[in-house]
Amino acid sequence: MNFTLSEENEALRDVARNFLAKEASLAKLLVPGATVEQSGYDQLWPKIVELGWPGIVIPERFGGLGMTYIDLIMIIGEMGRALAAAPLFGTLAGAWAIERAGNEKQKTELLGKVAAGRLKLALAVSNSDGSIAAEQSDATARKDGGSYRVSGSRSFVVDAKSADKIVVMAKVGADDKFFLVDSSEKDVAVEVLDWRDPTRQVCSLRLNGTRAELLEESGSDTWGWIRNRLYLLLAAESAAGTEKALADAVAYAKERVAFGRPIGSFQAIKHQLAEVAGISECATAGVHYAAWALTEDDARVDLACAMAQSYASEAYRDATHRNIQVFGAIGFTWEMPNHLYYKRARANAELLGAPRMQREEIVRLIEHNAKLLAA
Repeated sequence: MNFTLSEENEALRDVARNFLAKEASLAKLLVPGATVEQSGYDQLWPKIVELGWPGIVIPERFGGLGMTYIDLIMIIGEMGRALAAAPLFGTLAGAWAIERAGNEKQKTELLGKVAAGRLKLALAVSNSDGSIAAEQSDATARKDGGSYRVSGSRSFVVDAKSADKIVVMAKVGADDKFFLVDSSEKDVAVEVLDWRDPTRQVCSLRLNGTRAELLEESGSDTWGWIRNRLYLLLAAESAAGTEKALADAVAYAKERVAFGRPIGSFQAIKHQLAEVAGISECATAGVHYAAWALTEDDARVDLACAMAQSYASEAYRDATHRNIQVFGAIGFTWEMPNHLYYKRARANAELLGAPRMQREEIVRLIEHNAKLLAA
């Protein structure tokens, strides 16, 4: 593949960067105890809708723009760079669940509303211990006439409080199925968690026999298909955040003077920044490869997405840690945004499982492919 971005990709990235520089601000979060409600979370969304971002990868036949995953990461990367708070992650996640698991009628009715900004979604898949698609599930569903009833709980649900509908993964017997739940139902309880990252709305969800609509094409491969795309979202945010942390640290190292010279002239600082520059380039390359693999439906897509998330999330965590070291004591203060990037990095590395879990997936995929070649 060619890792060089096209002029159209770069133009899309620049438009997103300029828009978010103007519209997204972290100022209200630079106070002790700040929460996502202070982030401009609700105010930014209508402007994002005007740009068509919710429908960027929704197929044109369902009312979306039908663009590529490479186009998508141009936008998601800039959202991560700016730590822009808006319900885009949850809406994309829910839309992908509908695209993969819904029948034609469900996709036609729902995805067009998502693309037009008339429907916000969330995807609820995690147990209270963070496990997903596990043998034991905190949510189960039972047949009730022509529909289903879902009971139980889901944790770490991104954008659930703002969602109009929530896609819930629940056990039916031994199988995982996906259901659409109206968040306005009286037996749906959504609570915003005291999440470490105040730029992202993360919630718990409790259902008590809630009436739900089965996404009728739910199958054993549904979660894996969705997971790859969520890995790409997190990895794209992390790679762009790594670039941002590096750029800020380099700029500060050029300005901050100690012992009569800029601190960037000291080897201890140079070496740290050089190492971050290296991992930043690798993280970006991994994200581009995963986006290409998804766009082309390449056979290595599972491997590419797991590799991108594992590497980029650790790179982001390392870069933000070193960023604070370069800034010194001021980097720990509430008046500086450094800690917000560090919190996002730590959260991104855990939201869909720690990097070691993705590496375990990679090992399993490699072993499986080796067995196929040997057969």
